[in-house]
Amino acid sequence: MTGSDSKSRQLVLASTSPYRRQLLARLGVEFEVFAPAVDETRLANEAPERMVQRLAEAKARAGSVRYPRALIIGSDQVAVCDGDVLGKPGDHASACAQLARLSGKPVSFQTGLCLYDAGADRVRATVVEFVVAFRELEPESIERYLRREQPYDCAGSFKSEGLGISLFERLSGEDPNALMGLPLIRLVTWLNEAGIPIP
Repeated sequence: MTGSDSKSRQLVLASTSPYRRQLLARLGVEFEVFAPAVDETRLANEAPERMVQRLAEAKARAGSVRYPRALIIGSDQVAVCDGDVLGKPGDHASACAQLARLSGKPVSFQTGLCLYDAGADRVRATVVEFVVAFRELEPESIERYLRREQPYDCAGSFKSEGLGISLFERLSGEDPNALMGLPLIRLVTWLNEAGIPIP
């Protein structure tokens, strides 16, 4: 989506994720999309929740050169299991191994969210957690799921908005949208306070 209307502030999503774009579009607001050039390397001994908040803010701030007066949304997410950060699998074999490791275990998805008012140099940032408990997964189930959905660009090797729901035993958290990468409940509150009325 492009442009902004005269009744509201210019809104920018600093993300290349099609999932975040789809989520933000659900709010019915006009926004532009910006691809932030941010080094996403984890710092030494950096806690996952600190990392995602730092990266969400860095992505939002990266848009201020191009959009000096906009409200810019940044977000970043990691999946954590047994204290280890899980990356995007990238291919079938890695996704098989990742889901086999997650079988029967809880996985914490930490999603950093930032709304940066570039004109006022004001930052609002937080981390929203959502926990997924995986059911016991047989190798055949993993194989069938991956062949059908091919979630190789998703941390945790699943798409919760699709067939990935079949892999879960239980979900818990304040906002299911956080699991897909953009905590809309918190974001709506911030956007309303910043002068973008929703609904």
